[in-house]
Amino acid sequence: MMNPTQNSGLARSEGNAEADLNMRPVTVLLGIVMGTVGSVASGLLLVCLIFWMLEAEYPRLSAEIPTLAVATSMFTFLSLFAGLSFYGSLKSRPWRHITMMVLWAGIATVGWYFWPE
Repeated sequence: MMNPTQNSGLARSEGNAEADLNMRPVTVLLGIVMGTVGSVASGLLLVCLIFWMLEAEYPRLSAEIPTLAVATSMFTFLSLFAGLSFYGSLKSRPWRHITMMVLWAGIATVGWYFWPE
C-alpha cells in the first residue's frame, strides 16, 4: 500500500507533464491579482450600469459617470492583462514576461492616478 506522499511524488514526476501545472509563486500571485482586479472591474461596471439607468431620476449622478467610466476602463484593462499574464505563466508561454510587465506598469499607473494628493 502506497502512502499519500509517495503518490504525490509520482504525480509530479518529469514523465507526467500533464499533471504539472507550473503553479510557481508568481503564478499564484498573478491568480490573486487577476481575481482582485476582475472583481473590482465587474463591480465598477455594474455601478456604471446602475448610474446610467438612474441618471434621469438623479441628475447629480451625471457628473460622476465620466470618472466612473475611466476607473472602469482602467480596471478592465488590468483584468485583461492579469488574465493573459496568468495564462502565460501557467502555460509557460514565451510572451508571458511582456504581459507581466504591462500588468505591473498598469498597476503602477492606476496607483499613481488614484493616489491622494
